[in-house]
Amino acid sequence: MVTRVAGATVGSRTARRSTTALVAALIAVLPAVSGCGPVAGHESAVAELVAQADAAATPRLDWAACADPDLTRYDCATATVPLDYARPDGATIDLAVVRQRATDPDREVGTLFAAAGGPGGSGLDWAAKGTMFSGEVSRRFDVVTFDQRGVGRSAPVRCFTNDDDQRGFWTGATIPPVTVEQQAATERASKDLAAGCAAHSAALLPHLTTVDAARDLDLLRRAVGESQLTYQGSSYASYLGQVYGALFGDRVRALQLSSMIDPDTYTRDTTAAILDTATGAENVLNEFLRLCAANRSACAFAESPISAATGFAERSASGWSSADLRPRYDALLDALAKGPVSVGSGDTAVRVTYSDAVQAQALLLDDQEKGWPALGELLTELEHGASGDAGAVRAILAAGAIDFDYLDSFTAISCADNTLPRRPEIWPQLAGRFAATAPTFSGFWLYLRQPCAAWPAPATGYPQRYAGPWTLSSDKPALLINNRFDPATPLLFAQRAQQAMVNARLVVISDGYGHEPADECTRHLRERYLIDLQLPAPGATCSADSAPFAR
Repeated sequence: MVTRVAGATVGSRTARRSTTALVAALIAVLPAVSGCGPVAGHESAVAELVAQADAAATPRLDWAACADPDLTRYDCATATVPLDYARPDGATIDLAVVRQRATDPDREVGTLFAAAGGPGGSGLDWAAKGTMFSGEVSRRFDVVTFDQRGVGRSAPVRCFTNDDDQRGFWTGATIPPVTVEQQAATERASKDLAAGCAAHSAALLPHLTTVDAARDLDLLRRAVGESQLTYQGSSYASYLGQVYGALFGDRVRALQLSSMIDPDTYTRDTTAAILDTATGAENVLNEFLRLCAANRSACAFAESPISAATGFAERSASGWSSADLRPRYDALLDALAKGPVSVGSGDTAVRVTYSDAVQAQALLLDDQEKGWPALGELLTELEHGASGDAGAVRAILAAGAIDFDYLDSFTAISCADNTLPRRPEIWPQLAGRFAATAPTFSGFWLYLRQPCAAWPAPATGYPQRYAGPWTLSSDKPALLINNRFDPATPLLFAQRAQQAMVNARLVVISDGYGHEPADECTRHLRERYLIDLQLPAPGATCSADSAPFAR
């Protein structure tokens, strides 16, 4: 059963304080993985990290037309960088790099670097989807992106002997687990994944911290001949920008970061970051249900007249209210927790588990334009069960499937950066306590990182790992942008990041939903900042171009 605490409102201060206290008490007695020792003499530590990067040779980028048919509009090159920056003359790895040339070269500002989120996202896959930064940014900048080390075409993490083993592992994974048997199986699987990554990527794993990626970024800056870095990054890539700014602040021209990571909890107290993420997602889910009820003609879950799987009676023609939809939603999730639901009948039926449904929701909430209507349709067809549309459910789940290579890279880079308990057997206890505040999503975000509890890292973490301070010591403040209702990187993270960076200006899309700000106001602010180094006034906000379920 899904655990819920009677009388505790999701996200309430009372529930939050009690949950946080219990988790803190549990974790206080446990050693940490990926280590977070005292940050003593950080200035000398930063100086050493920077000196190691400066000692490395500048990569040579031999640009040529990309051979990949999905990238033919771009130039491609390979950058050779040290595997271990402490040994700049030792083993090397190759990074795949892509360039989009400025379309107005006579007015070109320089090179804009951009990275993919994740961790584990591929910059080249992002570039393959279409023009990187349309409008004035693409006219005035060469835009360069890359696959971060350990990702895609840049020395990717390998955790399995072959693709079939990888596919079998991830398709068989139950994240989050519900039953005691599933919890035990997931614990075993997390240990197997850690062991597999250690066996197949032993030389690479110790050199996947974001500090390593930031030093790669500085070498790429040198390689294109820029004296200072102009950078845009969202989600995890905002954290890459924060690490770069903390190490190389005097080399920053402009940092435009969005969908922010809180760098302190991400590195020092990752369980707290996971709880904050899950709580933010829970709040966005409540917004989804509220707006679904208010827009019943555009949201199938409010239009649907009956809940066959959960026993709710048929509603009147006036539809379902937001107060109705939450208990109806909870009943559906409880039914899934008891066992899979089959949608459709016969050979075409699709079997949906609790973990399938939770993962799909976590991803669909990211996209208010297409994902929110799809989530309404998914919930409706799950309720209809045997009379539901199997084809629609299959298509929605397939569209939200996570790439297996991404999951391998996400795990390895997260375990290099994060601080988590070293005992995988306590994950069910953590999940139970987190469910008091975030019953839907806490298990999903928590169990994704269970392999870190068995990760083959030193108890105090990799020596190059950086855990702050995060002050940006550049001439120009960073520009931070965040949606008010972001299900993956809540506004709280952006507010904390602004405080940690000190030298930063935050703009909130006050009625923004989803994981990536995509409104016209954001585009304008980004252009003026990146091109002219103009900052909005302190406290400035943006408004979204459209509301969820708008047709």
